[in-house]
Amino acid sequence: MIELLAPAGDLEKLKIALMYGADAVFIGGQNFSLRARASNFTIDDIKEACAFAHEKGKKVYITTNIIPHNEDLEGVLEYLKALEEAKVDAIISASPYIIDQALNYTNLEVHLSTQQSAYNTNTVNYWYDKGVKRVVLARELDKNQIKDLTAKTKADIEVFIHGGMCMSFSGRCSLSDNMTGRDANRGGCAHSCRWNYDLVEDGQKVSNKTFSMSSKDLEALEHIPFLIDANVKSLKIEGRMKSLHYIATVVSTYRSLIDTYLKDKDIPDFAPYYEELTKAENRLASHGYLEGLPGVEQQLYHQRSEKPSQLFIGLGVDYDEKTSIATIEQRNYFKVGSEIEVFNPSGTRFTCKVEDLFNEDHEAIDIARHPKQILKLHVPQKVEPYAMIRKIV
Repeated sequence: MIELLAPAGDLEKLKIALMYGADAVFIGGQNFSLRARASNFTIDDIKEACAFAHEKGKKVYITTNIIPHNEDLEGVLEYLKALEEAKVDAIISASPYIIDQALNYTNLEVHLSTQQSAYNTNTVNYWYDKGVKRVVLARELDKNQIKDLTAKTKADIEVFIHGGMCMSFSGRCSLSDNMTGRDANRGGCAHSCRWNYDLVEDGQKVSNKTFSMSSKDLEALEHIPFLIDANVKSLKIEGRMKSLHYIATVVSTYRSLIDTYLKDKDIPDFAPYYEELTKAENRLASHGYLEGLPGVEQQLYHQRSEKPSQLFIGLGVDYDEKTSIATIEQRNYFKVGSEIEVFNPSGTRFTCKVEDLFNEDHEAIDIARHPKQILKLHVPQKVEPYAMIRKIV
């Protein structure tokens, strides 16, 4: 059975990812993780996350994927044992030392991180023979190389299908460390590749244009049927720093596509899926390496593509079916008269017009301007807890 694996930067995002269709989530603890600036999980958080996921028959993987220096290794085994006690389903690691500690002294399942650059059959089988159950392939493989590899290896194979793409070799970048002192391989990436640079020779600008070294984000919608048929075991979405709305939208879109293909085995019309993703994406996207070596069109040399979306206006809190009044937590500006779409975790969705709006004191207001303000409004159908409410523009 194919697994849809989603990111989560905190407990709320973890619950959203699982409610909107992920089979498993990957999260970072407060140690040994490559997203130092994420709202990383304490051991108590991890225990709660595992309990929530396991109750739904789903899984939690913990990233222990830094490339450690000597000073980073203190407490590794104690931390791994704490993860084992918390009942995590696997750890994702790149360091041979951390992998050995987990395999030799705990019963933790180990997945090999993409940071280890697994490109070929012999590498994958080497790690499997050591005890690693799953290998997250290097992102620089095309789809036919992935298919060939899955047919010849014993480990389960995981492939990235969506999210940010590091422009460096398998994510092993030194730009951030050299320019800011923040080591990307130890969790501190400053995204230096996305900065604007001048091309200078002998102290003089060669061009009036600035450039960046960033790649477009990965978006593999049209490759999902191929990857499923190639016996890839896990399809991975990147983005532990992303918003609730992003996670809900991206996860539910891929969930729907996967289920549709598994049911019918026909190549679907991808247009509706692309349209849905545009509601959450704010960077240009491409197929990455899946079609072969990326060309200029997969890069962002002379532009930044971030276009913050304000479509996400609220999160469902409660719904009174007798009065048809929904309680929501506001996230972006909207007003009486706005056309909105309600997208529930169960998959139901509907559109309506905001006819009225009330604050927590039951006072009528015309405009919602304050993020996280609790608001009430009449809505003709049920708004589920954690429903995504979007403005239609």
